[in-house]
Amino acid sequence: MKPLDLPWRDHAKLPMEQQALQVLPYPHPALRRPCKPLRRVDAELLTVIEQMFEAMYVTRGVGLAANQVGLPLRLFVANLEGEAGKGEELVFINPVISRPKGNEEAEEGCLSLPGLYAQVRRPAKVHLSAFNLNGGEVEADVEGLLARVAQHEMDHLDGVLFIDRLSEGAALDIRDGVAELESNYAQRIERGEIPSEEQIAQQQAAFEERYC
Repeated sequence: MKPLDLPWRDHAKLPMEQQALQVLPYPHPALRRPCKPLRRVDAELLTVIEQMFEAMYVTRGVGLAANQVGLPLRLFVANLEGEAGKGEELVFINPVISRPKGNEEAEEGCLSLPGLYAQVRRPAKVHLSAFNLNGGEVEADVEGLLARVAQHEMDHLDGVLFIDRLSEGAALDIRDGVAELESNYAQRIERGEIPSEEQIAQQQAAFEERYC
C-alpha cells in the first residue's frame, strides 16, 4: 500500500463548513458511490473521524463507513462495544481484505437501514490490512464480530449494502421494510430533514479534491 502523507501541522479549513455528521438513510445515492483511497491525513480530518464516532454512538452502532455520512473517503471506524468510553476505538484507512477462510451466517443490521435485520453469510476469518491514524500499517487476521464488522463496512466503501447479500427468501422477508424506508426517505428529503443529493454531491467533490 502507498504510504499516507501526514501534514499534521496543516490547519487549513475543511473544504466546506463542518456541522455534526448525520448518518444517511437508505436509499440515499451516497450509499451506492464507491469511496476513493485517501492520500493524506491532516488535523482537520481527525475532527471528522471524531464526529463519525459520535454519529455511530448515537444509535449504538459498532461500525460506520465514511460514505454513510456523505464522505467519499475509503475509511471506516469501529468500536465493538458500541458505546463511548467503552471498548477500543478503531480507525481503518484504505482497508484491504484478503485470504477469506470458512463461512458462517449471522444476523446483521445497518445504521442506514434502521429496523431491518437479516441473516448474512460471510467468511468466518479474513486478513485485514489498513493504515492507522499515525500512518502505520495494520496487518491482522481477524475473526468473530470484528471480521463481520470489517466485511460489512468494506462493502459500504464499495457501494454494497447487506441487503444485497441476502438469499431470495431473506430478501422477501424484509421487502416491506425496505419499501417503507424508501417511502420515509422521500418524505424526509421533501421536508429537508436530511441533506439533499445535491448537497452531498458538493461535499463529496470537495473532500475528494482535498484528500483523494
